[in-house]
Amino acid sequence: MSESKPTTDNILKSLGKQRGPAPVHLWDPPYCGEMDMRIAADGRWYHEGSPIGRLRMVQLFSSILRLDDDGHFCLVTPVEKVRIRVDDCPFVAQLMDVVDEDGQQCLRFTLNTEETVDAGPENPIDVTLNDAGEPHPVLEVRRGLKALISRSVFYQMVELAQLEPVSDDTSKALKNKGSSQSVSIVSKGQKFALGQF
Repeated sequence: MSESKPTTDNILKSLGKQRGPAPVHLWDPPYCGEMDMRIAADGRWYHEGSPIGRLRMVQLFSSILRLDDDGHFCLVTPVEKVRIRVDDCPFVAQLMDVVDEDGQQCLRFTLNTEETVDAGPENPIDVTLNDAGEPHPVLEVRRGLKALISRSVFYQMVELAQLEPVSDDTSKALKNKGSSQSVSIVSKGQKFALGQF
């Protein structure tokens, strides 16, 4: 275990000129403690209480972000692992484009890191309700890391969605909630439920 305090300089030195997501799932370095770094619910990154203003720095840190089995978020390099705090989701889907991919509708999301993710079987959309009863839509980015779908993008999805009767297997539960129809959207041949009415 390293005795030195984890610093951003140590992480940057070990990464060199990393581009795109690193293979953090293959690395098992020693845990070196917590770093005073936080990702706010709006996707902004903070270090020691100050916002990280350089997009390239955020992209670099997000490329080595991992969600461990214990539910903690860590920045991982081949030589060290440090824990950081994440208020909600580590990414925010800020834009959505509808593109044609092999004759199928594909929802392509642009994240706050400028990374693009296509919703589909490997990157599903999941909509739950938060404590206030409002939709909390998220997109799987990679290996358990999720992007909160911004409100404006979610409204764009709802405008494209199809209204359909609730299926028999869920009708009893939804009827108890007063719902008789569901709203869903398709991307890469996969149907995703957005909610019930």
